[in-house]
Amino acid sequence: MLDPDKPVVVVTGASRGIGHGIVKHFYDQGWEVITMARTSFSTQCPWAEGIIKHIRVDLSDTKSIETACRELQTKLDGRGLNALVNNAGISPKGENGARLDATQTSVETFMAVQQVNLIAPLMLAQNLLEPLKIAKGSIVNVSSIAAHHVHDFAGAAYAISKAGLSTLTRELAHELGETGIRVNAVAPGEIATSILSPGTDELVQTDVPMKRLGRPMEVAEVVYFLASEHASYVTGSEIHINGGQHI
Repeated sequence: MLDPDKPVVVVTGASRGIGHGIVKHFYDQGWEVITMARTSFSTQCPWAEGIIKHIRVDLSDTKSIETACRELQTKLDGRGLNALVNNAGISPKGENGARLDATQTSVETFMAVQQVNLIAPLMLAQNLLEPLKIAKGSIVNVSSIAAHHVHDFAGAAYAISKAGLSTLTRELAHELGETGIRVNAVAPGEIATSILSPGTDELVQTDVPMKRLGRPMEVAEVVYFLASEHASYVTGSEIHINGGQHI
């Protein structure tokens, strides 16, 4: 059962890194947290009652997304959804972790990346529109610095999907503003997680004015701000979290 006195957030891709930071911060702020991921509940991202507040979903499968949304609505039992955080994403690499340029990326790989990183967030917004309306909730999309500049490590398919997610943020904000639903995005840069590419430390020293990696919690705090009432008149915005990279 969900506590009726607590706001509810759904977070995709919450097993580690930025997603884990987001889950922990919302939970610490007193929110009910429901996670969605392809795998079962991860002990790498533990919190009280997390196992029973986890929904398995394959974001590459449209039917799985629809099924997961129905399961979520059952958990909500008619109450509103205060926030949806679209954090999950995939970034395929070439041999030895090399960047995949557009001409090196198969159409099948390109389409798979768009499905997970762009189409799935759209489908979640569509399928969860009614509970978001009830709560006058918020959608926060986790885009990327690669959406706006060619990146040394992020491949073309990933960058294009994140650029699309940034644009989707704007379009949804425009469409849903009168319903009370706010839609914003964050665009993290080089964040200290387990999936950093080799050479990131050197890139930080040359390209990031603050000369350090960001921390997952520094992203989580901005995501929380955008989802909360502290940002009640903010919609259609994207906040860059990158230590000044690409100023």
